[in-house]
Amino acid sequence: MEWSNPVIGRVAYSRAGRDKGRLFIVIGVVDEDFVLISDGDLRPVEKPKKKRIKHLKYTDLMAEDIVEILRNGKTPLNADIQKAIGRIRNLLQAI
Repeated sequence: MEWSNPVIGRVAYSRAGRDKGRLFIVIGVVDEDFVLISDGDLRPVEKPKKKRIKHLKYTDLMAEDIVEILRNGKTPLNADIQKAIGRIRNLLQAI
């Protein structure tokens, strides 16, 4: 699925680079070409990866709890990101 307009909280797979195939959550939008992604482990929230939008494959899923934290002006914990990705990974495996 391709998204021309990245959305904070969207779950995506990396399509290119050393992190290819890993699940990430979009935690920020830099500009029309780049977003900030985190998985709470390899890429912690304190040091998110700046990634080209075209190098991500977006899913239909949103990390609503992460969106709510960011909407309140707070920074999610790495554990929050990891829990969200774990739940989403389980959902994707069940499908």
